[in-house]
Amino acid sequence: MICLVRHGETAWSRDGRHTGRTDLPLTQTGERAAAGIATELAGRVFTQVWTSPLQRARHTCELAGFGDVAISDDRLMEWDYGDYEGLTSASIRADRPSWSLLRDGCPGGEQTAEVVERVQSFLNGIGDSQQSILVFSSGHLLRLLTTVWLRCDPTFADHLPLDTASISILDYEVRHAVPTISLWNHRPGW
Repeated sequence: MICLVRHGETAWSRDGRHTGRTDLPLTQTGERAAAGIATELAGRVFTQVWTSPLQRARHTCELAGFGDVAISDDRLMEWDYGDYEGLTSASIRADRPSWSLLRDGCPGGEQTAEVVERVQSFLNGIGDSQQSILVFSSGHLLRLLTTVWLRCDPTFADHLPLDTASISILDYEVRHAVPTISLWNHRPGW
């Protein structure tokens, strides 16, 4: 099982701005929500805990109570949005009406195949499906990681909305040898 946690709110995530490598702190709202994750995950035991090195994921991990055991991994960093860093999708589409992140990637940044390669490398390195793994990262990265887990086309990530400070669980249905989603976009307190 892999438990995915999207980081708490930042000023840019609140405003819908693409936040790739800009290392923003959590807002007060984001910190409170991250503390709610601690309550939700209390008593659960994970064999491995991983986090993106960006402060929004690391701090969420710390507030959730797993900072002491988390391993930072660059492969869990959010998409490099290049020239689109800090822009909203609406402002990008003002110049490129048909733009799609998953289809077109970002000029000066990463393309979908590059991010898929990163998450595939991460998944290959974490071991077998019998472990209980906890991962803290960002929205687009976790959505693409999920498509790789499910062995489906990366564009399926468009159908996987992921709120800040949310918990999702990827699992494996053993009888049929099928990777699954057993929980998606759960926000503690809802």
